[in-house]
Amino acid sequence: MPELPETETIARDLDRTLSGRTIVAATVTRPDVLREVSVADLAKRVCGATIERSWRRAKLIVLDLSTSDRIVVQPRFTGALIVDDGTLDSGLLAYSTIRLDLDDGRSVHYRDIRRLGTFSLMDAERFAVCTARIGKEPLDRSFTVQHLSVLVRESIQPVKKVLMDQRRIAGIGNIYANEALWRAGIDPSRRGKTIRAAEFERLHHAIVSVLEESIALRGTTFRDYVDSRGQRGGFAAQLQAYGRDGKPCNRCGAKLIGTHAVDGRATVFCARCQS
Repeated sequence: MPELPETETIARDLDRTLSGRTIVAATVTRPDVLREVSVADLAKRVCGATIERSWRRAKLIVLDLSTSDRIVVQPRFTGALIVDDGTLDSGLLAYSTIRLDLDDGRSVHYRDIRRLGTFSLMDAERFAVCTARIGKEPLDRSFTVQHLSVLVRESIQPVKKVLMDQRRIAGIGNIYANEALWRAGIDPSRRGKTIRAAEFERLHHAIVSVLEESIALRGTTFRDYVDSRGQRGGFAAQLQAYGRDGKPCNRCGAKLIGTHAVDGRATVFCARCQS
């Protein structure tokens, strides 16, 4: 957390509100989140640069600068990029680690409560190297049922683990792997090579639909995730599996099972209707 829907939500917001704005100052209060650049070099390289585009790759938030550098943020568990126009709740800024002041008086903060995420500055070549091994984006048109089948059926790993492998598919984490498999009626522990053609149809639809629906509701918040405006996501109320172990399955009524045996992460599924 944040996963694809959360980082996509933030990236879209930033692209809409920051494009064309120039960075006039950079302040680092928690340098342990910095990667690929020193505190002094960060200020030298970003001050005077214009933010041309904000977008997402996998679970990364990327800001393209006019200098050809890219700000690359990996929020991991509790990180977020938030924009302060002077009206933001001061409590949200208590965990600010890096502040970028803009030419219109606003500021962009990388906020990270546990500081397990990272804030990097890379040139285009370095960015290409760092992202070369990331897999296919599941919301791209090229991510077809056939493509999913090839990625999954070559593996003897549990299908849930395959879906979360960023070298195969970009951006899917624990929450949405649980949800997609529940929607598709597939047991998370089944080996990838055992998934049948008809099941791939259901699984592909489940992956795409759950991601798109979560983006429409601005992501899932359990505790720490906030969007660029400091607001919580609204998809938690729509979850059918993740976080619901011990509760009745909304499809068949059986009690949902929670386990860490599949991949060491919290896995929730219905033993009756996921086979």
